[in-house]
Amino acid sequence: MKIVEVLTYYRPWVSGLTIYVERLSKALARQGHDVTVLTSQYDPNLPLYDVMDGVKIVRIPVAARVSKGVLMPGFGPMAWKLAQQADVLHLHLPQFDAPGVALRGRILHKPVVLTYHCDLQLPEGAFNRLVDRVVLSMNQLAGKLSDAVVTYTRDYGTHSPFLSQFLDEKLHIIPPPVELPDYEQADVQAFRQKHQLGNEPVVGIICRLAAEKGVEVLLKALPIVREQFPNVRVLHAGQYQNIIGEEAYAARLAPLFEKYKNHYHLLGNIEGAELSAFYNCLDCLCVPSLNSTESFGLVQIEAMQNEVPVAACALPGVRQPVTMTGMGEVTAVSDHTALAQAIINILHNKANYQRDAQLIGNTFSPNATAEAYIDLFQKLQRGKLVGQTAEPAAYDKLRAMRDKYGR
Repeated sequence: MKIVEVLTYYRPWVSGLTIYVERLSKALARQGHDVTVLTSQYDPNLPLYDVMDGVKIVRIPVAARVSKGVLMPGFGPMAWKLAQQADVLHLHLPQFDAPGVALRGRILHKPVVLTYHCDLQLPEGAFNRLVDRVVLSMNQLAGKLSDAVVTYTRDYGTHSPFLSQFLDEKLHIIPPPVELPDYEQADVQAFRQKHQLGNEPVVGIICRLAAEKGVEVLLKALPIVREQFPNVRVLHAGQYQNIIGEEAYAARLAPLFEKYKNHYHLLGNIEGAELSAFYNCLDCLCVPSLNSTESFGLVQIEAMQNEVPVAACALPGVRQPVTMTGMGEVTAVSDHTALAQAIINILHNKANYQRDAQLIGNTFSPNATAEAYIDLFQKLQRGKLVGQTAEPAAYDKLRAMRDKYGR
């Protein structure tokens, strides 16, 4: 099957959305499908055409930027060319260009699938509010033109204003793809030495420094945690410098990073075996996000695969990994006191929160995600357009595991 994946940013850009599409695309390619990613050349140093892990990448030059969005005059002609060759078009929202691609699919009678990863909520400001409205209208149009809409959990689908309109029409629930690179104990030892880790408890957070991630909630919780664990360390993996649109947020948090520099460590982006080693060193992972730009938190599953419990916020979708597995605690959004108590509880009783890592990993394997998408693509080709808002059976297995442990 010839599949065109369409999104604004792709690797090496690091975000949950780009990692999702990379994992899915590689899994589809491994299964013998012809996968092309159509995206922006957000960095002029990136090649216009590339092949990575069997996935073809077509990057369109950026003429101008509007907040976090990009304008690409060459996008339309290339989208038309690729759509003519494709068996299915797979769009990843939020994305300004999605309606045009979906319309091309309709004209060419090609199935169009839209995966909605999260709501777009830009920083405060009149201009960003205008951008929000424009992108929302583009999302609505793309949704109407698509044959199927996909999200990660029914929880997020029912609470998202965009997704909820498709609940009884064409909404499908597919688990997101999660995997971690192989590693050896030598990688873990090297990581511990590099960051001078001893026997102190280690709390992790992995995200780029962006306002919606709620990093300040963890920073405010840190003094409370230190009352019971004075030597606790926080390791923050993810880009924290030169992030488009987040300059003011970084400046606002800079004094707090300086204040807690002996306990809160910014690591920057880490990948490969080092990322697996990072998780292996944690006692607890935090996901303190603030709004619906976070819809799940793939990092939670990565942590759980390494037997690391999670303290997650109660946002729709984001609360689901912990709620389904019982592997952690869920706290109110933006409540640093509750987050601190959740971290303390986990650090005191880590083993009580641990679950079957293999079952969790199998549920969210990229191969399983790819197979679910192929099943959907093939049904659309045969003209079966009925929505499937019920969650997959694999989620029921996770809940059964949770109930077995009594939480």
